[in-house]
Amino acid sequence: MRRSLLDHAARCAVEQGLGSLTLQAVADAAGVTKGGLLHHFPNKQALIEAVFEDLLGKLDEEIDRRMSEDPAEQGRFTRAYIDAFFQVTRERSGSPWAALAISTMTDPRLRELWSEWMRDRLARHETTDSQPAFRIARYAADGIWLANLTEIEGLEAGTLDELRFDLERLTKGELKT
Repeated sequence: MRRSLLDHAARCAVEQGLGSLTLQAVADAAGVTKGGLLHHFPNKQALIEAVFEDLLGKLDEEIDRRMSEDPAEQGRFTRAYIDAFFQVTRERSGSPWAALAISTMTDPRLRELWSEWMRDRLARHETTDSQPAFRIARYAADGIWLANLTEIEGLEAGTLDELRFDLERLTKGELKT
């Protein structure tokens, strides 16, 4: 039931926008009573935080998968992070990340969850991903994602591909900053 509620809340956030998300709409979409939803999540904020934490878990899995496929140790986390976020970038408004990430700008708890996640990942990969070029590449990927999200039509696919290629070259020491 909890899984279903998280999935439906994420879907509702994409379809209606996070500001319009209601507990009743999520309960209806999941086919449960509002009381059933409240059994798992005591309020809207708890539900939103749980969706965000769930997305961070999925991001972890995706990054770990991509890292396992990368033979080069130096910058492995950064390349996987960039790949994962370029995937989200291509999804644009179809991804629950759009609504939730924008909310991190105004919601201190979501910002805290993101910061904790990032600090943990950076600490875990400090020996392989702390070089300035890797840090710059991660920040550039974040900026590209935000620019794409705020553009009415988004960035052109060719532009995204070029930027992704340049960031990959940067993480492999093939492009100088």
